[in-house]
Amino acid sequence: MKKLFKKVLIIILIIGITSAISCDFNDKNNASKDYFSSNEVGVQNGGVKIITINTPKGKFKVWTKRFGNNPKIKVLLLNGGPGATHEYFECFENFLPKEGIEFIYYDQLGCGYSDNPKDTTMWNLPRFVEEVEQVRKGLGLNKDNFYLLGHSWGGILAIDYALKYQQNMKGLIISNMMSSCPDYGKYSVDVLSKQMKPEVLKEIRAIESKKDFSNPRYMELLMPNFYSEHICRIPLNEWPEPITRSFSKMNQSLYVTMQGPSEFGIGGNLIKWDRKSVLKNIKTPTLTIGAKNDTMDPEHMKWMATQFESGSYLYCPSGSHMAMYDDQQIYMNGLIKFINAVSNGEKKVAL
Repeated sequence: MKKLFKKVLIIILIIGITSAISCDFNDKNNASKDYFSSNEVGVQNGGVKIITINTPKGKFKVWTKRFGNNPKIKVLLLNGGPGATHEYFECFENFLPKEGIEFIYYDQLGCGYSDNPKDTTMWNLPRFVEEVEQVRKGLGLNKDNFYLLGHSWGGILAIDYALKYQQNMKGLIISNMMSSCPDYGKYSVDVLSKQMKPEVLKEIRAIESKKDFSNPRYMELLMPNFYSEHICRIPLNEWPEPITRSFSKMNQSLYVTMQGPSEFGIGGNLIKWDRKSVLKNIKTPTLTIGAKNDTMDPEHMKWMATQFESGSYLYCPSGSHMAMYDDQQIYMNGLIKFINAVSNGEKKVAL
C-alpha cells in the first residue's frame, strides 16, 4: 500500500511539474507571438512608418521603423553624431526582443533614410525638439509607454525634449552624454588630450589651428589615437559593421554645424549648451549611462543621476562612447533592468 501511495505521489508530482513547464512555455510562446504580431493595416511593410513633420522651412518626411510590439514599453532611439543614422543601434536586436521590449528606429531629419533639406539654418536644437514631439505623436506614444533613449548628441536632444515635454514620457535614458558642452570640451582638453603622445597631440593641434580639417592626416591621427581609444575600444579593422555603416553615412553638414569637425572636443553651435542647473526640473525616471574610457566624463554622468528627481546610474567599466558594443553585457543588462523596473512602477533603480 505504501509503495502504491509513493508511486501515485510521484506521478502527481511529475504531472504537476510537466504542467507548470508547459504553462510557462505556453506563456512565453504567447508573449513571443504578441511581441512579433503586427498592428499594421493594409500592406505590411516591416514596421516602417514615414512621418510628415512641419518645420519653419516647410514639410518634410522622416523615417521610423518599429521592432516588436509591446503596448506598455516603447523605446524611441535618438542617434548621435549629430548626423549619423539609426543603424548603429542594430545590436539592440540581440537583446531587447527576448525581453519583450519594443523599440523604434528613427532617422532624424537630415539623417539616413529621412529627408535632407540641405539647409544649415535648420540644424538647431529647438527645431529638433519639436521634430521629436511630432514623431512621438505620429507613432502614438504616450506617458504610459514612451521611453526616450538618446545616445551622444541624441542625449542632448533627449534632455531638452524632456525639459519641455516630460509630461508625455514614462522614462528617459541619457547614454554617453554630459549635460554641459563646455564641461565636455574641458574634459577633452584637461583629461583626454593628456593621454595622447605629446608628438601626436602637437600635430593634431597644428592642423586644427590652421582649420585644415579636410587634410587626410587629421583623421589618420585621430582614428588610432583617439577614436579607437574613446569612441569604440575594438581594433579599428574589427569595428562592428553597423557602426562603420552608420558613420559612413554621416551628414557632414549637420555634424560640423552642430558638433564641429571632430569628436575630440566640440566646436559647433552646441558649444555653449549647458543644462546642469535645470536637470532637477526633470521628474521622469531617468537613467544616465557612463563609461570609463568615454569621451564623456563618467563622473559627470554619475553626478547627473543625483540631480534628477528620480535618477539612476549605470557604469560601464570596460566601455567607451559606444559602450553598447565594447561593454555590451553591462550596458544591455543595465538598460533592460532599468526599463523593466520603471515599467513595474519603480522610480530609482540600483544597477
